[in-house]
Amino acid sequence: MTTPPPPGARRPRSRRAARARIAATTAALTALAALAACAGPPKSGGTGTGTNPEAKLSATTPKARGEIDSFTWALYAEPPTLDYTLAFDYPQNTVLSNVCESLMRWTPRLTLEPGLARKASNPDPLTWVYDLREGVRFHGGGTMTADDVVYSLGRQTDPDNAAAWAQNFQNVASVKKTGPLQVTVRLRKPDSQFPQYMATAAGVVASKAGVEAAGKDYGTSGGLACTGPFELGTWNKGQSIELTRFDGYWGTKAKAEKAVLRVLTDPSGRTNAMLSGEIDGGYLIPTESYGRLRDSGAGTLYFGEGLSTVNVNITNMKGPLGDVRVRKALSLALDRTGFVKAGLGGAGTVTTSLTTRAAWAHASEATRKAAFDVLPPATQDIEQARKLVQEAGATGKSLTVATSSIGQDVSLLATAVQAAGTRIGLKINLKTIAPNAFTALFTDPAAREGIDMFPLTYYDSITDPLDLLVNFKTGAYMNFAGYSDPAYDKLVDRAVGVYDPEARAKIEADLQKRAVDQLLWIPVAEWPTAVFLNKRITGAPTTIAYMYYPWAADVGASGAGAAQ
Repeated sequence: MTTPPPPGARRPRSRRAARARIAATTAALTALAALAACAGPPKSGGTGTGTNPEAKLSATTPKARGEIDSFTWALYAEPPTLDYTLAFDYPQNTVLSNVCESLMRWTPRLTLEPGLARKASNPDPLTWVYDLREGVRFHGGGTMTADDVVYSLGRQTDPDNAAAWAQNFQNVASVKKTGPLQVTVRLRKPDSQFPQYMATAAGVVASKAGVEAAGKDYGTSGGLACTGPFELGTWNKGQSIELTRFDGYWGTKAKAEKAVLRVLTDPSGRTNAMLSGEIDGGYLIPTESYGRLRDSGAGTLYFGEGLSTVNVNITNMKGPLGDVRVRKALSLALDRTGFVKAGLGGAGTVTTSLTTRAAWAHASEATRKAAFDVLPPATQDIEQARKLVQEAGATGKSLTVATSSIGQDVSLLATAVQAAGTRIGLKINLKTIAPNAFTALFTDPAAREGIDMFPLTYYDSITDPLDLLVNFKTGAYMNFAGYSDPAYDKLVDRAVGVYDPEARAKIEADLQKRAVDQLLWIPVAEWPTAVFLNKRITGAPTTIAYMYYPWAADVGASGAGAAQ
């Protein structure tokens, strides 16, 4: 079985998009915190771009004023499976976050709070104890016990499952039941990231009996044996997935009796469906549709913290890009502002940082300042870039960048790289990859042969910069160029082992400077999450938390009164 990409790297990110964990399988087919809660992203008013003052960030949309019978939502791709161990891309998680729940919960403010575990404690650096909620019911019947938790986490490390989240359990020595409603995780060494990932699909709990009864069909037919505010209803393959409210839910019940998630792979088709009212809302709005939706009067386009950066992924350091001067030259020559305007619809912020500022919410202001003040400016300097290419003896050398019609964030960034290279004496060739083959760049080394770089949008699955910075460790899944630096590796190991957020952030600041100095990826822009809601509904969170938070449960009627 092919090992899926780690959650975090995804393909191009507009429904088409590519994210860092690798928007995978189906996604590509159609197009691309420390444990304690910290200050999340800006509440509102923070402008998400220097080119479009209307793209302001908010943590959520206005609260629903009433219940609603049902609403429709756009999916840019159909999930290949709804097995939580393989939930590493937008389509799967957009559905699963409402059906399956994890031990901890990522809130719309991008902070952690208790989930199926009412309490998480850390009695010593190698131990995490999860005390479970009592009386939590599964959709298919039965009540959650510690046995279900042990079984569910065990599926993540079972080699037969090829789980997308297996790497997040690499430091786990054992997961044992230590009481009817208590599970104890023992680590081989301290791991500050593991408890944070328990708020993602890595920490999902499903019924042992339900999963075993489904056998090999689990995730592709029948129920999911989970505990969320919605249960999986009818799945019309290739068309739609229906979620029905679970009246036995332990928490606040969903405001909608039913949510219908429709698969609309064509970006224009999705936009037109929203404008006509056929679809009530959706995430991952095509960048080319921002203006039409915003100005239509049919609803409201919101932006929230995406913990996402758009980058140029360096995949081959055996040629001209093996010289850091050439990588720096390309970075200096890139027209980041032009790309944000054209490729991201003006909703973005140029950057030379691999990580977003919001990912550093757990750090002190002084540490955040130290992490970002040392970064190079994002302004173009063609003359200096040309000198660097000449010094490296790379003038006239050829490089190949992958492009795809999967989305403007991919195609226009590839074009921007070509334009930058041409201006400084490089020959940049574009290699077009079909949308349904783009994901192979993440999963198959053979697909990257002859390619030196490709556009990559990476989103964090936790509010911690280490989620991205770990990708440059020797042998890391996303380290496609094979970069290796023992000193960097040691710093990553140190950071992983530090639970104190501020102390860890200081190490992460050092890691970021090293990675940026080497330009292992070329950072281009921060990119917010976009969500459109028509006038009929409201309540959906705007941040990337929707990947693991039950966003659909918050969606309800925008007007007061009876259900619509």
